Amino acid sequence: MRLGSALSGLFLVLFLVVHLAGLLPAVIAPSQFELYATGLHHQQWLPVLEVSLAATAAIHLIFTVAKTLRNRRAGNAAALRSRRGRPLEALASRSKMAAGVITLGFLALHLQQLRWPRPSDGLEREVLQQVLLQPISLVVYAAGSLAIGLHLLHGAEAAHRNLGLLSPANGSSIRWGGRLLASGIGGGFLLISLGLALGGLA
Repeated sequence: MRLGSALSGLFLVLFLVVHLAGLLPAVIAPSQFELYATGLHHQQWLPVLEVSLAATAAIHLIFTVAKTLRNRRAGNAAALRSRRGRPLEALASRSKMAAGVITLGFLALHLQQLRWPRPSDGLEREVLQQVLLQPISLVVYAAGSLAIGLHLLHGAEAAHRNLGLLSPANGSSIRWGGRLLASGIGGGFLLISLGLALGGLA
């Protein structure tokens, strides 16, 4: 259960990194972004990837919920704040379920707005920008970005622990790496959303 949660989470993190890199040109190089988006969505292997991502997300959710329920039944009530001395990490651990629910809500809205149906070729950025000009959508996208960052803050350390890779010798490096990963991905999505929304107002 721990291994399945960790490996599925790492696969989803890889997707987030690739997705973030693909979105960056939407802010700084719109023409290149449209070429990239059009080429990507005409690839024959894309449906297979999408199904694989959906299955991985479902596996991660099931394993994470099962592990959380098992820990609660076992009486795991560790005082994370006092044990770690790191309030933000403790908050991330306590709120992992809430962050997951917010992320799922954001994902459902995102897919409904930009994948069902997908924008026509050459209009991906324009449609995304119009979505982000709606205040409610912008709030949801911002909340989703922050939830992803908070979830990653907890998940980076938890994944290494579940895989048996966390030790007193490397614990500090893994935690700092987790902070950088969480702030880079969560902050990156947030800045892209804000940048596109502000660009649409200009």
